[in-house]
Amino acid sequence: MNNSSMTATRRNVMAGTLSLAAAAAASATRPAEAANKKKAAQGTLPTGPGYVTSSDGTRIFFKDWGPKDAQPIMFHHGWPLSGDDWDNQMLFFLGKGYRVIAHDRRGHGRSSQVSEGHDMDHYAADVAAVVKHLDLQNAIHIGHSTGGGEATRYVARHGKNRVSKLVLIGAVPPIMVKTASNPGGMPIGAFDGLRAALAANRSQFYYDLASGPFYGFNRTGVKASDAIINNWWRQGMSGAANAHYLGIKAFSETDFTDDLRMIEVPTLVLHGDDDQIVPVADSAELSAKILKKATLKIYKGFPHGMATTHSDVINEDILSFIKG
Repeated sequence: MNNSSMTATRRNVMAGTLSLAAAAAASATRPAEAANKKKAAQGTLPTGPGYVTSSDGTRIFFKDWGPKDAQPIMFHHGWPLSGDDWDNQMLFFLGKGYRVIAHDRRGHGRSSQVSEGHDMDHYAADVAAVVKHLDLQNAIHIGHSTGGGEATRYVARHGKNRVSKLVLIGAVPPIMVKTASNPGGMPIGAFDGLRAALAANRSQFYYDLASGPFYGFNRTGVKASDAIINNWWRQGMSGAANAHYLGIKAFSETDFTDDLRMIEVPTLVLHGDDDQIVPVADSAELSAKILKKATLKIYKGFPHGMATTHSDVINEDILSFIKG
């Protein structure tokens, strides 16, 4: 056999050996991959620090600060924001010795930008996945606006024996849209208008909403804060347009009446009487009548985003409720 033949033979042997090794490696990883997919489908596979995988495989981001043995407070953000909207409250209650948790709703912030599941049932199930992963017990849940609806559904459908109290701030329950059973609601055309503005120019729409009615910066004598406006816009633009578009239906057309009736824990309902986003008469005032153990507090002149613009007042009132 000449040198050329010997070299070719060696190459063939090496190629065959590498192919067998690759096949063996692939075969060995398949069971592990299958097991991981199964765990992800069951909602038990975390995908890194600060993430949990929900039952349909969606990655949900969360922040978890403070002593693990302290009483937990979980925050539910509004549309179209993220857990960052609660930074003021998280720092405040962290300083009071509580464990504070905030997640980003699916399609919002750092969570997965998925196509499906942009409805209250999935939102609540995602929260349940975070709660189970962190094993939160005796928790206080605080929700603002859309997050108030999410927190309501979670506490009613998933929170049995895990929740001690609930706080709703400028929250959307019982239902926002005008229906035969909710004649005081907003006409569907108002929400169609939100969808049209989002689809046409989401960036401009978010800037206008934050610089106007959300924080009451469109009111005479109210000084606008560029920092607050820009932070709202930043959070909104970090999420997915499809999730925000579909989320409008979730927060406006979901009926939480049965959820409110199911809730047994003490609930603090806070609302501003100058809320231009979720009018108080068709939200907080109705919810407080349905809830079994409600405490209603309405603030004169406060806007929808009062947890930011009047955080000093809101934080202290929540603390008093928690301690009480």
